[in-house]
Amino acid sequence: MSEMAGVAMRGGLTRLERWLAVGWLLLVLALVAHQLQFWRASRLDTDVMALLPTSERTATADRVLRRLADGVAQEVVVLVGSPDWARTRAAAQRFSAATAPQAALLQPVDKIATFDFDAALAFYRPWRDRLLTDAQRAGLQSAAPEALAQQALTRLYQLSTGPRLTDWAADPLGLWQDWWLSRAAVTRVHERDGLASVSGDGREWALLSYRITRPAFSVSGATDYGDLLKAAEAAARQGDDGVRVIAAGIPLHAESAAAQANFEMNVIGWGSLAAVLLLVWLAFRSLRPIVLVGLSLAIGTAAAISATAIVFDRVHLITLVFGASLVGVAEDFGIHYFVTRQSMPRATPPSVMRFLLPGLALALLTSVVAYLALGVAPFPGLRQMALFSAVGLVSAFLTVVFWFPLLDRGTLRQTRLSNWLAGSLARWPRVRNDRRTWLALAALALFIVPGVWQVRIVDDVRQLQSSPPALVDAQRAAGRLLGTPSPAQFVLVRGATSDAVLAGEEAVKAKLADAIARGDLQGFVSVSDWVPSAARQRADAALAERQELAVRQSVARALGGTIAAPATAAASADSVLTLQAWLANPVSGTLRHLWLDREGSGYASVMLLRGLEKPAVMPGIARVVDEVPGAEWVDRIADLSGLLHHYRVLMSWLLLAGAGGVALLLAWRYGRAGWRALVPTLLAAAISVAVLGWLHVPLQLFSVLALALLLGVGVDYGIFLLEHPGDGVSWTAIVLGAASTLLAFGLLALSSTPALHAFGMTMLSGVGAVWFLSPWFRPAAGPSHNNVEQG
Repeated sequence: MSEMAGVAMRGGLTRLERWLAVGWLLLVLALVAHQLQFWRASRLDTDVMALLPTSERTATADRVLRRLADGVAQEVVVLVGSPDWARTRAAAQRFSAATAPQAALLQPVDKIATFDFDAALAFYRPWRDRLLTDAQRAGLQSAAPEALAQQALTRLYQLSTGPRLTDWAADPLGLWQDWWLSRAAVTRVHERDGLASVSGDGREWALLSYRITRPAFSVSGATDYGDLLKAAEAAARQGDDGVRVIAAGIPLHAESAAAQANFEMNVIGWGSLAAVLLLVWLAFRSLRPIVLVGLSLAIGTAAAISATAIVFDRVHLITLVFGASLVGVAEDFGIHYFVTRQSMPRATPPSVMRFLLPGLALALLTSVVAYLALGVAPFPGLRQMALFSAVGLVSAFLTVVFWFPLLDRGTLRQTRLSNWLAGSLARWPRVRNDRRTWLALAALALFIVPGVWQVRIVDDVRQLQSSPPALVDAQRAAGRLLGTPSPAQFVLVRGATSDAVLAGEEAVKAKLADAIARGDLQGFVSVSDWVPSAARQRADAALAERQELAVRQSVARALGGTIAAPATAAASADSVLTLQAWLANPVSGTLRHLWLDREGSGYASVMLLRGLEKPAVMPGIARVVDEVPGAEWVDRIADLSGLLHHYRVLMSWLLLAGAGGVALLLAWRYGRAGWRALVPTLLAAAISVAVLGWLHVPLQLFSVLALALLLGVGVDYGIFLLEHPGDGVSWTAIVLGAASTLLAFGLLALSSTPALHAFGMTMLSGVGAVWFLSPWFRPAAGPSHNNVEQG
């Protein structure tokens, strides 16, 4: 208390302090206006990929795949299935009837009618003779003319057995019809009784498609789409246990993420806020500290959201969930102020603030540096979180410094809790060179070493995924039944010209023909399936023309007449179907997203792979693809997981550098005694890693980020104990601040997102440990930091 006795008992606000308070008021009013605009526009992001960095190697493919995702961002697919088609059709009709009254929410889309087959036939007909499948090409090259003539003659006698796309004279071998049948085989969906249908898993499925009519994200956490689909599923079943319904689509994941984030933000944010205010009430038994501390937290959180929205345009939900734990850190400034005011009833609020400002500013600096360290790496998600947290802390700090001395009126009486906490510091043991200290350190080592030994490192990007398992399983089942290619693995083809890219795609397909024959792969979705390269078209046209001429002559001799090809059967021999013509026609609508017009000095396309379900075969496919000039295998999951590994290692080194920087700051301020503020935090970091090992929680990038944050938060406790050695008042503020921080990060450990769960667990154990250890390393009581025990 000797230090506090020297504080001026009187002294009001200076002119500068009043102007600063008014200036901060103007900024807060502007902040309120921006908040109203932000929540009205609801610029919130649920896409996990938006959090992740993009390597230069895959930047092109990322843009293409984002275009792919945009195309289905509002689409929901529902598969209704049963062992026989009649039951499936009836169940699908009941499902459709249940959703019909809610067409304003889910609008049905007729997938069968979306492709204009007649227009496609008209577009491709001039190029009929230069569109061959691999099987047709191989057959024309190897088959004897007599065998081909016999096939043509058989087709001639079967003209009345079904619809024909061309007459016999124009296409005696039926190449045109077979080419279209091979294109239809790319999809497993076919028309049946007016419904899109597919077979698989021992069931007949009806495919129902819908487009959402409003954003899936809801700030309130409502699950309108999910609730409607569950009600429609109940109607489809209607007591028939054999009916199964599978619903999938990006909107359902977005809605689920929004609902989960809303729940977690309420639990973490409001829960930690309620805990902080309860602690403030128990410590001060006054509404004034509750209102002012709550005000600083509200302004800090609002400023964090606005700054993130201004810099990044959109705020990610995971950033908000992460930022909800900010409450557990930002309240420290207000609590320290009111604890000191409580112990100095005769001092004026401005004089108390001036007395506390050096220690508070240093504590803010270490915490902000720790948060900003998260944003060193080019990682969009981390940079959002770093900016959010740093701005929130600074804004809460400025609110306390500028407004509390102006708004705080009256006195605060001592309470039983504050007196008990202030007196508890004297009863806390201190580190000494004695047997008890060495035994305690040995016990810590016995806990830390085996725990760290058990730590399992996981750099899987799926740790950022928080969709419910049932929804993930439904998405996988729908993709398997529909044969939808996964965008996670694909082939990126580049070339100086568009025709070189098409030729590159054809080379990749030729290289992977053996993989398809082995069943490692089912096929491709690529532009060259619909627009072959110019060289391929000319070669196929010459092959088809030569064989068709021989067939016509052979059949004519057998029939005793002549057969001439129609004059309009094909385009001129030199002309080819160009990519530009295909892109300009609506027939390319479903695949246009796979092509980039210009990419740097050339062109690029993406080839999606169908039926790639065996992870063990991917390395072999990757090696084969990389042998093709201009082609490269891309595995987004592996690439992103590799980036997480890279940044985890990088952040680990930065963490060590940060510890060194903090050590220099402490040495500059406290001399040799600075180790007393740093060692508890380092021990707490080791304890938190050991806890992860004992609890079998994987160590990942977010765990390292938690350790970086722990460095800033934990050192604060040591700073306050060094600033005011032996002062029970500062210890009271530390206990209250640490308790609220523990509650905030303890609640974050409840998050369903594995990355945030690991972050919360690391912070929970780390903050608890540094809270316990900091007073253990405190210096002996002294009048000020200038007289702190040296060493």
